[in-house]
Amino acid sequence: MSEFKQLLIIGYGNMSGAMLAGWLASGVSPDRFAVLNRSFKPAPEGVRVYRDIAAAAAAGTHDAIMLGFKPHQLADLAPDFQELAKQRGVYSLLAGLTLAQLREAFPQASAHVRVMPNLASRINKSPIILAQSGLDETAREGVTQFFDLLGNAVWLESEEHYDLATALAGSGPGFVYRFIDALAEAGASLGLSEDQAKSLAIAMVDGAASLAAQADISPGELADRVASPGGMTRQGLNVLDDKKALVELLTSTLDATAKRGAELAAGKK
Repeated sequence: MSEFKQLLIIGYGNMSGAMLAGWLASGVSPDRFAVLNRSFKPAPEGVRVYRDIAAAAAAGTHDAIMLGFKPHQLADLAPDFQELAKQRGVYSLLAGLTLAQLREAFPQASAHVRVMPNLASRINKSPIILAQSGLDETAREGVTQFFDLLGNAVWLESEEHYDLATALAGSGPGFVYRFIDALAEAGASLGLSEDQAKSLAIAMVDGAASLAAQADISPGELADRVASPGGMTRQGLNVLDDKKALVELLTSTLDATAKRGAELAAGKK
């Protein structure tokens, strides 16, 4: 964790909580983190908690802040956080909000970085999508190492496709969970018990994803290896592949998700 002596997390929701759990699980000392959260949600042992902005500002022990509240709250909250951000890096989990918007909101910050993980940060298996303004090469390497602790940090050199990458890797787990649920529901509707169908679906996806991550061939080639000509798997793949039904469905899904990012950037709730 060479880049941060202490990271102040503003807003302690599901995503920032998962990230904090992942960093701690990777061995980072809890005293390298602080949380500013007005609710009484507890933080992990050893992590400093502030209930108001004045207390966090008075302590002044952080050298970067990470924004974890709702995107539409930025305009209202940013004025209160100016002292916390002054001459420090601002790291944003706020979906849809651009680097230009972050620079406008925090003009005295030393750097601005968009960060998009997913909940697998908790188990150190999340892709982390990054885009930045203001980091030099040394700082960028430190940031990469820091976020790599949560899985795999990936920099986008152009912000143009950030919302699309977020739709794929940030929102993607939601789509995978829905697929697992649908697969289990389909199995139950055809005769398996609900519990058995759910257990089989989860175990299957876990094993298939692990194999795909370790394989030296593409997922498409793995699918073809599972499917013998004229066999059961091939018959099922024929349904998914007909007129690229699955690809068309997921293209529409990612497109709708990415467009929502643009709406959030425009201030739509």
